[in-house]
Amino acid sequence: MNTEANFMEQVQSNQGIIRKLVGLYANSDEERKDLYQEILFQAWKGFASFRGDAKFSTWLYRISLNTILTAQRKTNKVEYRESVEDDLLHDQGDQVKNENSRILRVAIRRLPETERAIITLHLDGYTNPEIAEMMGISPNNATVKLHRIKHQLISQLQPQLS
Repeated sequence: MNTEANFMEQVQSNQGIIRKLVGLYANSDEERKDLYQEILFQAWKGFASFRGDAKFSTWLYRISLNTILTAQRKTNKVEYRESVEDDLLHDQGDQVKNENSRILRVAIRRLPETERAIITLHLDGYTNPEIAEMMGISPNNATVKLHRIKHQLISQLQPQLS
């Protein structure tokens, strides 16, 4: 299989990662499309250097997150958005579960970008050492930050969910 076809197959298998992150950080449909395209461009540029030391999904997650954070620093606009409309984040279960998911997504969007990235990685099932590697911090620091973020979210969500 040629490089382009391999890249496209890998991206298609893991496009949910990109959409989820773009949904958490972008504030409009246009911004989501722009970020999605920029992530694909950056991933394609770096694909030749992908060695396979980590899973492709981990590598793509890191490219996606770095691209989003770089784009937001350039425009200097990290904004809170009340309504998150990402279909991939939207649960198809009962209304209570959907409402709880929406409340959690809103709370996560209120976090600073680094903390948002750490909790998102955790919720996606990455281990603390994997999170540490992707974020460029020590595993111990990742564990401590994650613990603090969880407590912050719990205290923020407690009144809404009781």
